[in-house]
Amino acid sequence: MISADTTEKRLYIQIAEALLEPIKKGELKFGQKLPPERLLAEQFNVSRPTIREAMIALEVSGIVEIRSSSGVYVIGSAARLGESVKSNIPGPFEILEARLHLEPEAAYLAAQRISMQEVHELKTMLKRMKDQEKHDLSGTLDIDRNFHLLIATASRNSTMFEMVDWLWQLRDRSKISSVFDSIVRDRGPVTIIDEHQNIVDALQRRDATGSKEAMAEHIQRVINEFSECALYDD
Repeated sequence: MISADTTEKRLYIQIAEALLEPIKKGELKFGQKLPPERLLAEQFNVSRPTIREAMIALEVSGIVEIRSSSGVYVIGSAARLGESVKSNIPGPFEILEARLHLEPEAAYLAAQRISMQEVHELKTMLKRMKDQEKHDLSGTLDIDRNFHLLIATASRNSTMFEMVDWLWQLRDRSKISSVFDSIVRDRGPVTIIDEHQNIVDALQRRDATGSKEAMAEHIQRVINEFSECALYDD
């Protein structure tokens, strides 16, 4: 039975294990295609993003292959999910949802407490991000992390910083998040420079409400993008 109780296994892991059962029993054999995402979402009564997380958990475990042009195919017969998935790290949507509630508040405080040196550092990161985006979008990930952590630092609230830092550590440890990042990049580069620029501009103006709104809009856009980004043509 699929349970939404967060004290148990993550929902996407429960779904992945349920999808693994017909493969273990030989009902789905090598080369066969799994049912479409929309049908699985209806079958398990969960969101399509949760099905995507489950599919990626199976791919990370070497059990299926996601082919963007046609669907998800069985390529392995492992009896269980891989260790990187069993670690029960939250999926990208949980992490993003937590960031949406926390980082705008950090930006709100930072607008009142940030130093001009820190504003200058954010501008420098923004320039590096823009330069890197022209060559390799994946190279912006470390800059992006440091950008957000500097804003948390500028909140001058050590507890706030520790919480934001922890969420980014979870993101970095999540194989599911890494694969989602790759899928989004493969769909074509998404310009994030303007969103970051809006945050910096509001911080420089000492506009607490504007900083909070700009950060919330940025993270919400990422959530929307992940929610709408199908793994394959369905």
